[in-house]
Amino acid sequence: MSTPVLGLENIGKSYREYGSEWRRFGTWVGWHSKRIKEHWVLRNVSFNIMPGEALGIVGQNGAGKSTLLKIVTGTLGATEGRVSASGRIAAILELGMGFNPDLTGRENVVHSAGLMGFSRAQIDSLMPDIEAFAEVGEYFDEPLRTYSSGMQMRVAFSLATASRPDVLIVDEALSVGDAYFVHKCFKRIRQFRDEGTTLLIVSHDKAAIQGLCDRAILIEKGRLIADGTPQQVLDLYNALIADMENGTIKQVDAGGQAATLSGTGEATIESVHLETLDRKVVDYVGVGDPVELVIRARLRQAIPCLVVGYMIRDRLGQVMYGTNTSYTNQVAANVSAGDLVEVRSRFDVNLGVGTYSVSVALTSTETHLADNFEWRDLALVFTVANMGKTPFVGHAWLPPVITVGCNGRLLAEARSGDGTDNACLVSGHG
Repeated sequence: MSTPVLGLENIGKSYREYGSEWRRFGTWVGWHSKRIKEHWVLRNVSFNIMPGEALGIVGQNGAGKSTLLKIVTGTLGATEGRVSASGRIAAILELGMGFNPDLTGRENVVHSAGLMGFSRAQIDSLMPDIEAFAEVGEYFDEPLRTYSSGMQMRVAFSLATASRPDVLIVDEALSVGDAYFVHKCFKRIRQFRDEGTTLLIVSHDKAAIQGLCDRAILIEKGRLIADGTPQQVLDLYNALIADMENGTIKQVDAGGQAATLSGTGEATIESVHLETLDRKVVDYVGVGDPVELVIRARLRQAIPCLVVGYMIRDRLGQVMYGTNTSYTNQVAANVSAGDLVEVRSRFDVNLGVGTYSVSVALTSTETHLADNFEWRDLALVFTVANMGKTPFVGHAWLPPVITVGCNGRLLAEARSGDGTDNACLVSGHG
């Protein structure tokens, strides 16, 4: 059995308000006072990360995520608990942490790389790649105080990933980068992951967590409250954000998977299914097939406005498409207790081959953050298969008309469709 590359055992972090220097001094010699206030930002956090695993950390602002990463990297001491780590750890935490604004980008790289344990010969060897990857041009030899936040992130990321680490830790620093460089960063992160680097990523970008991570944990008010697949943890996180004073959150079994259910209960989802156009219920459909998604909701109380929405998501939980009856100006008004509201959504399944799930929401507006009557993840799971279409890859079925030419002459034209059409040879080459 593999040994964890990173292990945390009952990590806790507290900050104390002494009120006076005498009380602070007293604690050094073992004296305690009830007038000393103690605020715990982390408590009893334990988890292991195995070699090559990618773990995402999610949670609301102030939950303790960044504090946890600082403890893991050793830039902050824990009040209680123990961290064990093996191998070289590279981290990108708070933007500019460890950089001197009066030094140039190049000088900061030399200084920070030295603190990371690199020899001067190693730094000189890596410097051309660091400079090239950062793409800050002549600013590399200008003081860091002249940099934008995005340029600082470029240099910090280039330094942290100049040599593949055993563990790469990334906080929200990538959120300040421009789209081009962020894509470049994630390409390198994926490359490291494929080569065996262990990843620990904090991000509010759900697509990044779903696309990069094998597993995720949820930190809420300083405590670890969920550890599971990215979709399960993000569903719970989404429900926590939507939770109102009288709301409830629970996870229920949905065909062997943990599905998150939340809401205040004025309206509930009675059934969700797919039908063919001749009203046959199916859970296995072909690429491009026309279907109807049928959602039935039962009113437990009279409400002035009911909005029904749904999202179709892939197996990683990434949203393929979503809409609701507020967007389409079809709000059910003044519905009474006991009423059954049925919404039918007809569409062609222009999706790639794979398994998909449907999340359904009953709300009073276009967002579930106002009145969340019920939100149900994994309300329906269905499979899409290619049953006769031209072979393709990806999440979407976007059949093109493809032409092939040579020296300005059209050679062939074909429509990618039902798989029966062959390319039409217009003219031979030469």
